[in-house]
Order: sequence, then structure tokens, then C-alpha cells
Amino acid sequence: MAQYSENYKWLLQEFSTVMEKHQDLGKAVRNAGPIDDKTAQLIQLGAAAANRAEGSVHSHAKRALDAGATPEEIYHAVILLTSTIGFPAVAAALCWVKDIIEA
Repeated sequence: MAQYSENYKWLLQEFSTVMEKHQDLGKAVRNAGPIDDKTAQLIQLGAAAANRAEGSVHSHAKRALDAGATPEEIYHAVILLTSTIGFPAVAAALCWVKDIIEA
């Protein structure tokens, strides 16, 4: 399993009740339908890239790898966003994904 970032660890420590509820919500929405975990992580990776949320891109790239996605699938999931969110946002997200894949 991937390691949590230092910021996420701090959030868990400082806001444990809120973070517990946040984690419960994440589990509930992932279990609410037929989408497998790998696909769910790639979808959430796309949303994180669209929001230009570096920490979330890192997190969902790690989680996608843990769920069985290949680096090629992860890169492709981000590249697919080019005509939707624009090349600058995709280029940034690819850089953040690369941080995880090459770590």
C-alpha cells in the first residue's frame, strides 16, 4: 500500500474525526456501484487533474497503481483529458503522475 503524504498524516492527526468521516464517504461512494477499484481510481485521478489538485493527483495515481493500473494506463487516463481540460492542465498532471511513477 502506498504511503500517505506528510500533509495527509497531519490532517489525520489534527482533524481525526473529520478525516475518518471523509474516508468513510470515500469508501461508501466507491462501494455504491459496479465500477471496480482500478477504474474508480482512474476516474478520480481525472477529476483531480481537472481541478489541478496536485496532492489528489499524487494520491489517486498511487491508489491506481495499488489497484492494479499500469503506468501506461495512468498516463493514458490523463492524456485523454487534453481536449477537455486543456494541455497546460494535462502537462501539469502528467508531471505530478510522473513524480509517483518514478518514485
